[in-house]
Amino acid sequence: MATKFSVLVVLILLLSISSSLIDSIVFDFPAVFNFGDSNSDSGCLVASGIESLDPPHGQSFFGYPFGRYSDGRLIVDFLLDAMDMPFLNAYLDSIGSPSFRTGCNFAAAGSTILPATATSVSPFSFGIQVSQFLRFKARVLQLLGKVKKIDKNLPAEDYFGKGLYMFDIGQNDLAGAFYSKSLDQIIASIPFVLVEFENGIKTLYDQGGRNFWIHNTGPLGCLPQNVARFGTDPSKLDELGCVSGHNQAARLFNLQLHALCTKLRAQYTDANITYVDINMIKTGLIANYSRYGFEQPVMACCGYGGAPLNYDSRIACGQTKVINGTSITAKACDDSTEYVNWDGIHYTEAANQFVASQILTGRYSDPPFADKMPFLLKLKF
Repeated sequence: MATKFSVLVVLILLLSISSSLIDSIVFDFPAVFNFGDSNSDSGCLVASGIESLDPPHGQSFFGYPFGRYSDGRLIVDFLLDAMDMPFLNAYLDSIGSPSFRTGCNFAAAGSTILPATATSVSPFSFGIQVSQFLRFKARVLQLLGKVKKIDKNLPAEDYFGKGLYMFDIGQNDLAGAFYSKSLDQIIASIPFVLVEFENGIKTLYDQGGRNFWIHNTGPLGCLPQNVARFGTDPSKLDELGCVSGHNQAARLFNLQLHALCTKLRAQYTDANITYVDINMIKTGLIANYSRYGFEQPVMACCGYGGAPLNYDSRIACGQTKVINGTSITAKACDDSTEYVNWDGIHYTEAANQFVASQILTGRYSDPPFADKMPFLLKLKF
């Protein structure tokens, strides 16, 4: 228990120190515009009415389901906190007339980079999210100065050029494809996925965006959902107990995404384009989980079935269903801070906090910014 407490204290100190330094050195932005899937969705899909979330989602921070697919805060929430900015409101969530002064979140769970199909979980693909941004920007510019009482809730005109554009999307293009395609087919499709992503970036650049923060995709093969479905054959698992084919696809996607970022940096010389290696951070967490105070690297905290995965595709976290004549409930574990995975697909707040703390060191970015904060590299936990 003392070890876990020490880890938590160091994480909090790291985030606190990072907040004071990075805000002035790197992250000096008046607004943030985020695009992505469930890894950074703060309420879009739930607000659309397509899906709902039940307790215990949100229990560790908000106290109730708050649009996020986790027991608490997401990586994007911790990054916003490090920038001393409020959490991003979801574009589709108008309840309570939220303020969009410091940005807007267009991410929606289940979203892909490629256009949605009839079987897609979310219709809000990357292209749709970019179109929503265009609508958002046009409407803001239309209202600014005309309706004085709401000006304070809208980003100023120059915020669109000075703001940070964040991206965490692509996971579902790969994960969903494994249900109908071979690994070779999925690998062959990656260039087409990235062309769609490049088109979206170009549109945002043409709209004045100049600061782009691009997360790669994590180790898909380590998600309990994928281990349960595709890892029944031990020969398909790697040394971490993860599905090797899924992780191979993620690595190849990330290599090509990195190359695209390098290309865009050369093409748009007046833009700041940062590639963030989320995959390395998450893989390191899963491989060295006990070092960072976790006890379960792959098993889901909220689910049904018990060890080794505590995941059953028939019943989602928080739901109660009758299966084979028996009523069962997918419940949360006693202590989510011991788990990396929350519900079989998404990470716990504790894991998200760890990932954010690593991002803020600057060591996992290209271009890196760790050289501007050398003493952060000395922190060990």
